[in-house]
Amino acid sequence: MKLANVDHQSEKPRGTWSRRLKFVLATVWRCYRRGGGGAFFITLFLCGIAMFLTVGQYTPLEPVHALANKDFLFKEGRAIFKGCFKRPDNVTLALPADAIIKNMSVDKCVDMCTEKEFTLAALTWEKCHCGFPTSLFTLHEREDEERCWLRCAGEDFESCGDNDYFIVYQTQVRDNRCMDRRFLPTHSKHQIALASFPGSGNTWTRHLIELGTGFYTGSYYFDKSLYIKGFIGEKDHWRSGRTICIKTHQNNKKIIKAFDSSILLIRNPYKALMAEFNRKYGGGHIGFAAQARWRGKEWPKFVNKNAKWWVSHTQNWLKYGKNVHVVHFEDLKRDVFSHLKKMVVFLGLEVSEDRLLCVEGQKDGNFKRSGLRKLYDPYTAEMRANIDELIKTVDIELKNRNLPGVPEEYRPR
Repeated sequence: MKLANVDHQSEKPRGTWSRRLKFVLATVWRCYRRGGGGAFFITLFLCGIAMFLTVGQYTPLEPVHALANKDFLFKEGRAIFKGCFKRPDNVTLALPADAIIKNMSVDKCVDMCTEKEFTLAALTWEKCHCGFPTSLFTLHEREDEERCWLRCAGEDFESCGDNDYFIVYQTQVRDNRCMDRRFLPTHSKHQIALASFPGSGNTWTRHLIELGTGFYTGSYYFDKSLYIKGFIGEKDHWRSGRTICIKTHQNNKKIIKAFDSSILLIRNPYKALMAEFNRKYGGGHIGFAAQARWRGKEWPKFVNKNAKWWVSHTQNWLKYGKNVHVVHFEDLKRDVFSHLKKMVVFLGLEVSEDRLLCVEGQKDGNFKRSGLRKLYDPYTAEMRANIDELIKTVDIELKNRNLPGVPEEYRPR
């Protein structure tokens, strides 16, 4: 039998869903309608398998990667779902642009606010409000989403809030209130270190500090890739006095004493060691080391050498540093606003809360590794036993100086 020739290039591309959450909710709704009563859970299970296999209708990612990625479920196309929030006391000042929209939907409100160049789109049933996060509407006190139960007139699967509780999305408009950066207006003689063990999030913290203060940060080194990415202070000599603080991984007593004060950034050693190994053997700040590297001789040697450095780095900065402000990476990640605010005060600058709220919306920057790359646990039982003891040592060092100990997730289990 002769097969017909098929021109694959002329085939129409497979259709895709325009919105992630709509795809998920539609699938669940079909399961409910078709299952009914006691059969619902069985049908939901079968539909769940179908959704897993057909997730390619929305994303080019492998199904297991897409469903493991929270961004797949919660990033609404051109907008990011922020949550349900209580109506601000003064809506006109907090969200200055608004309009009544017929057959309201999330898309329509987001489109309107994007066109008006606002970063927030807030839905209140038939009314759309646009604005920026400010001290009048911080988005810090999220409410139970059941309070925003009212469905949109133009889309049954979407919540539109009501007059008292707003459903809020972040548009793709860039918030420029915290994007301006410059060198210090006068050369400072007060040298402030941003010290950390490699892999502890120093570059990301520099990004936050630059946006939060409006001033460039410097470095004890020169990393061309960082300079190209916008860290203009990278090229300045670390003693120039033109930058707000200086990145360093050094733990030499003489160098530590050269700084007048320091922000000491500490990260869980299990995470920091893996991040630095990825950077060293994976091609930079957002690269990944190949599996062969992890399973080869490099990884055990790296851990044996650098785990002890993680401890000595913290010990030396606590011992020889002047006026040390300790920040745990995990705490900063959980609450950017509060911990960045404390750093700005420590740096001797006036705090602009609106600027810090702007930073919250731009916090990721260009140096965040994708969470999609999963790896087997590279730590042996012997490695874990040694690192757990080192964590206890640092915990004691901090408490002996009347500082909070390491965060709970560091602690050996």
